[in-house]
Amino acid sequence: MSRIGKQPIEVPEGVTVKLENSRVIVSGPKGELGQEVRPEIEVEIKDGQVLIKRKSDTKIARSLHGVTRTLIANMITGVTEEFFKILELHGTGYRVSKEGESLKLLVGFSHPVKVDPPKGIRFEIEGNNVIKVLGVDKQLVGQTAASIRDIRKPDAYKAKGIRYQGEKIKTKPGKAAKIGAGGEV
Repeated sequence: MSRIGKQPIEVPEGVTVKLENSRVIVSGPKGELGQEVRPEIEVEIKDGQVLIKRKSDTKIARSLHGVTRTLIANMITGVTEEFFKILELHGTGYRVSKEGESLKLLVGFSHPVKVDPPKGIRFEIEGNNVIKVLGVDKQLVGQTAASIRDIRKPDAYKAKGIRYQGEKIKTKPGKAAKIGAGGEV
């Protein structure tokens, strides 16, 4: 039995969990999310808890047991608290500003890069070099943050670029450090 899958999920006040055919719908104060459940898994709602059970002991059912429970738990957390990722811009002249709901990034290209938020995602700016990506869907928040980071990944030599808050960049030595100060091989 999956250690994670057999744990019941507590449903907090103000959150409703419904089952419609093979779809779990969670709604709360921050929004509403839905998730399809595979036929190998059974979802049961009783006494303010969501219970996840597998119908058989096949390999696919065992692998889906824990992940289904985690997805539903993340949906409940998302509609109550919201998920977020923080990105930092490092580099001379690198800055971000908001134009309506969109972001305008100046990250060393000849033109500014405009990023529109997907449905259910919003951006907050702190200073001129910190971006906070917020939303109720954990997967969408992470994907949006990753796509913003892909615009200008951190450079391995100067560590310039867009990175997650707290991310450490291992820098490589430059050509002068390899050859030596005198230019000898």
